[in-house]
Amino acid sequence: MSKKILVVDDSATVRQQVGVALKSVGFEVIEAVDGADGIEKIASHSDLSLIVCDVNMPRMNGIEMIEKVKSQEKYASLPIIMLTTEGDPSLIKKAKAAGAKGWIVKPFKPDLLVGAAKKLTAA
Repeated sequence: MSKKILVVDDSATVRQQVGVALKSVGFEVIEAVDGADGIEKIASHSDLSLIVCDVNMPRMNGIEMIEKVKSQEKYASLPIIMLTTEGDPSLIKKAKAAGAKGWIVKPFKPDLLVGAAKKLTAA
């Protein structure tokens, strides 16, 4: 059975690029268009192995989404990688404090993302 990864990004292009990279090594990918949609998708997919999440999104940003996910005990150990154009150290610190396990800056290298995904899902 393949491991499921939720990709949360308001850019359809980025979701597609991330999806192609992850599917190429056997992950199943579920997409969400923003943090609020991400929260809904998490609720309907209790078997997620990882979340890859953008920071700047409408309705609910990535940091808010992490805080909401991590506040629920059943998702407290679910690893989250931030994938964003942001490189601001204070934002990275805030994301890590909220529970992010990794930070990848766009444009991303697919092999870097796949390597991080495999490591965090122990796949």
